[in-house]
Amino acid sequence: MKRRDGTPGAQPSPGPKSLQFVGVLNGEYESSSSEGDSDSEDGAAELPRSSSSGSGDDSGGGSDSGTPGPPSGGEARDPEPEAEPEPQPGAQGSRCELSPRLREACAALQRQLSRPRGVARDGGAARLVAQEWFRVSSQRRSQAECVAGVLGAVVRLGRELLEHVVNLTDGNGNTALHYSVSHGNLGIASLLLDTGVCKIDHQNRAGYSALMLAALTSVGREEDMAVVQRLFRMGSVNAKASQTGQTALMLAISHGRQDTVAALLACGADVNVQDADGATALMCASEYGRLDTVRLLLAQPGCDPALLDNEGTSALAIALEAEQDEVAALLHAHLSSSQPGPPLPSDCPTAKPSEGGCSDGGEDPQPQ
Repeated sequence: MKRRDGTPGAQPSPGPKSLQFVGVLNGEYESSSSEGDSDSEDGAAELPRSSSSGSGDDSGGGSDSGTPGPPSGGEARDPEPEAEPEPQPGAQGSRCELSPRLREACAALQRQLSRPRGVARDGGAARLVAQEWFRVSSQRRSQAECVAGVLGAVVRLGRELLEHVVNLTDGNGNTALHYSVSHGNLGIASLLLDTGVCKIDHQNRAGYSALMLAALTSVGREEDMAVVQRLFRMGSVNAKASQTGQTALMLAISHGRQDTVAALLACGADVNVQDADGATALMCASEYGRLDTVRLLLAQPGCDPALLDNEGTSALAIALEAEQDEVAALLHAHLSSSQPGPPLPSDCPTAKPSEGGCSDGGEDPQPQ
């Protein structure tokens, strides 16, 4: 979790760029890395267009060149606007009802899902359903009304089909929940949670769950924060990203999402979890100079500021190295106040300073 590049400075860092988010939309890969404080309109991760291509089904296929990687230095931008959309075989009409072709494909897929495992299945129906599902649910301009219409039609065909569709993954392991959270389409995310079949803790190929992406999202409206809090309650807030060991709390801190940090702590986030480098949330906040966050973490019961990372470095040492003087002073004061005073000699009575005794100069011993 610790930064390995850049020169430490006295000013709090704005945070790293967000994890790269890669997906498949309309058969084309899109990837992103956004600034921690987000330059985008809604604060969600941007998805610049990539040249790779892949399918939209849940087979896990797709070009390796589209695999999510570490944050890149490229400037984030919105997907290129598309020309007038061609007629699609899927949802249509003001209520986004299923077209006859898509309804037939859904019914065929439902029948296939009901068959015993090992029985050969026709992949055509599955591919069409996956393509249309991601088109309707997973674009930046996707509408909750359309998603609700598709979900309603799907659940009428069978709950098994609903679970399959809601948890479909693209070639990079992203679900509709990953996309809706990343785009800030939290109304759609709420609909997906409403189904009761959403696999919230599913991690994409980069190792991140939708809950972790929610920790990066800039939440401005009260109703959106309610969705984020619901996601935190329903998922595992202490799950670690498979490749880095980061938790949602660490991600929120590194990107300066103070409200999200508070929400995670209220939902049981563990402040002492350590990532693959042995770093804790407190170390992260200390390095980036998040003074208010450091105060909040230290106030949590059980917070251990004396923990060391894999290099034997404490949060205080990290703050000093990064020249975060205010944070270092706060940590030093906290550590000093939590240490017991020097023990009294065995032959010294427990007398008050005014009564003499072994106190030095008539004053209480000062914490070391």
